[in-house]
Amino acid sequence: MVSNRCLKTQDDAQQTMDKEHIKKLAGNPNFITGIYNYCDRWCERCPFTSRCMNFALADEQFPDQESHDIDNEAFWHKLSEIFRVTLDLLKETAEEKGIDLDAISTEETAEEERLNEEIARSHECCRMAKAYAEMVDNCFDSLEGASDHKEDDLNFKARVEILNAGPLQETDTCEDAVEVIRWYQHQIYVKLMRAIRGILEEKDEPLDEFARDSYGSAKVALIAIDRSIAAWGEIRTCFFASESEILDILVHLERLRRRVEKAFPGARAFIRPGFDKVDLNS
Repeated sequence: MVSNRCLKTQDDAQQTMDKEHIKKLAGNPNFITGIYNYCDRWCERCPFTSRCMNFALADEQFPDQESHDIDNEAFWHKLSEIFRVTLDLLKETAEEKGIDLDAISTEETAEEERLNEEIARSHECCRMAKAYAEMVDNCFDSLEGASDHKEDDLNFKARVEILNAGPLQETDTCEDAVEVIRWYQHQIYVKLMRAIRGILEEKDEPLDEFARDSYGSAKVALIAIDRSIAAWGEIRTCFFASESEILDILVHLERLRRRVEKAFPGARAFIRPGFDKVDLNS
């Protein structure tokens, strides 16, 4: 029988090996530092997966589709292991840099975060983004419902079937448009919530306007809006009968886009590591 002491020694050795491996990955010059901070998490569509440490770590820890399943016990077990290793690395780094992790007042921080969350939720941009997500569901539901009354229209029914289609290759089709819309449907709201909270947290910090994390999050939201507008434009060519409803969505997205640009005037100019290039002539 293996003793508890032996098991603990094995676990400690494994964590030490994992920490050293993560440190080695972090030191790989091929990886773009911080590229994963301002991405849309759509790894299947990303042209920079070979230069992303997060992707390399996830691909290594979860090499098959089964392990990617959030309902799979192995996924959460491995995620817990990564959490422990990351926490150990955080503590080591904090000690090296003289950072007191216990210096923050938990109660004061929790209350401030709660207030910031309420402010963000009530912000016009976040309210519009949440309304947009509901509009998407309503529109797709109506398109599916319309197919029930058009059983003799085979072409229409074929177009409606794409609403439940799985991941597809990149082509200029309605299938891709639906995939784009569904991917960004809720992400716009999530990114804008982070951006608004970021503004509130950065208000007392002497940061360069174009280097603010909040502007980076807002830029990801703007890109998601831009791509969603393009995707809805494609959808209009597939569902002529619902053009009025789709036009309402496009108008809503355009108004949201303008409000985000007004709230975050430096967002478009924010340079995301890896994705955006610095214009040396400007």
